[in-house]
Amino acid sequence: MFKRFFYWLRFYFTRLFYIVGAIIISIFILAYFFSFLQDIAEIAFLCLGITVVLDFIIVFAGKKPVTAKRLCAERFSNGDENKVSIEVMNHRAYKIRFELVDELPVQFQQRNWLRHFSLSAREIFSFDYFLKPTERGEYFFGIINIFLHGPLNMVIRHITSGEEKKVAVYPSYMQMKKYQLMAVTNQLQAGGSRRLRKLGSSLEFEQIKEYVQGDDYRRLNWKATARKNSLMVNNYMDERSQQVVCLVDKGRSMKMPFEGMTLLDHAINATLVLSNIVLLKQDKSGLLTFGKKIDQFIQPDKKPAQINLILQTLYMQQTDFMDSDFEALYVYTRYHLNQRSLLILFTNFESLYSMERQLPYLKQLSTHHPLLVIFFENTELASLQQQKAHNIEEVYSQTIANKFAFEKRQIVKELQKHGIMSLLTPPQKLTANTINKYLELKERQVV
Repeated sequence: MFKRFFYWLRFYFTRLFYIVGAIIISIFILAYFFSFLQDIAEIAFLCLGITVVLDFIIVFAGKKPVTAKRLCAERFSNGDENKVSIEVMNHRAYKIRFELVDELPVQFQQRNWLRHFSLSAREIFSFDYFLKPTERGEYFFGIINIFLHGPLNMVIRHITSGEEKKVAVYPSYMQMKKYQLMAVTNQLQAGGSRRLRKLGSSLEFEQIKEYVQGDDYRRLNWKATARKNSLMVNNYMDERSQQVVCLVDKGRSMKMPFEGMTLLDHAINATLVLSNIVLLKQDKSGLLTFGKKIDQFIQPDKKPAQINLILQTLYMQQTDFMDSDFEALYVYTRYHLNQRSLLILFTNFESLYSMERQLPYLKQLSTHHPLLVIFFENTELASLQQQKAHNIEEVYSQTIANKFAFEKRQIVKELQKHGIMSLLTPPQKLTANTINKYLELKERQVV
């Protein structure tokens, strides 16, 4: 009972209280030298005590003079701005002032989160703030702390409100929805995708339709034209049900950070978006994650639950960032992918030597399946290259940066020399560039 009482009786004195107290103490000290100040100091001390007691009684009247409630989604999108809403209600019949502190998950490391409010009688107020997680996993919100000021501004009452909440941070499903809407409305160009001139034509027949101006006259169906007594043409569509498998490297090279997120998390976000686009294009989407050994494998399919299965699998990915085994990757895909599939490998090569170590396995992969290797530009090197050197040390650093940037371009040429498709992209453009490349390959009927 005493614990509950003292827990309820949590309060602090305001800065004004300490300032007035310091002044009264100074007057008491001066009273040793000037006796007429003694009465003034005692009266001031009595007034301060009465003011504090009155303020204490007023501020502690009622159980919960002000309450707060947090509203947010059950899951957050990694790397995106996620909205959190807080609703505050004043239960008092007069205006109040208070500070509000929401206990954010430790992953955000925001130790100075504070909002100041002034609410009228019985007023309800809502406000939003945004959080951007940079790693997947479980995030825990604590309680909401309210520091209510007394009307005489001497005492602050500490009130707790709201509930603790667990939020799961998934791969960027916000980007997935964004690009899904663009794909449905044929507005992918707005997201960075580009139109390509189609080479050849698909052999997958869709329907026979009436000829309209602009149709290819070479597709005229003469038998249907004779029966209908009007021009009819065969209509074809892009070939469907082709297999696209994303290979996500979870090795040491994917640990490099960019904008607070590892390259692995950037690759996971892009994989989720690309998988959704593949399913929208009526192709089969699959997933394979690997590091020191083969981790998770989802057989390519286009069933309705496929994207949720890929989302959950990507969410659960854990790694210790050890060296990846590309030989095990080749052996596994050789025996588990019997149908010709487009393999999209998300990895990273920082030097020509690191690529040459894995080149034999990449060449073997490309002999059985079309292989697209996606790796990352080092944006820090790009910014260093653009800076003007002012001393010998900066000249040396810029020379090294140019060397590494040149090696990245050499890696692209070396892969092309062996018939392996590649894409060198900055992390912030990974998703758009990956979708571009997939659509380009589909238009050119590589897949």
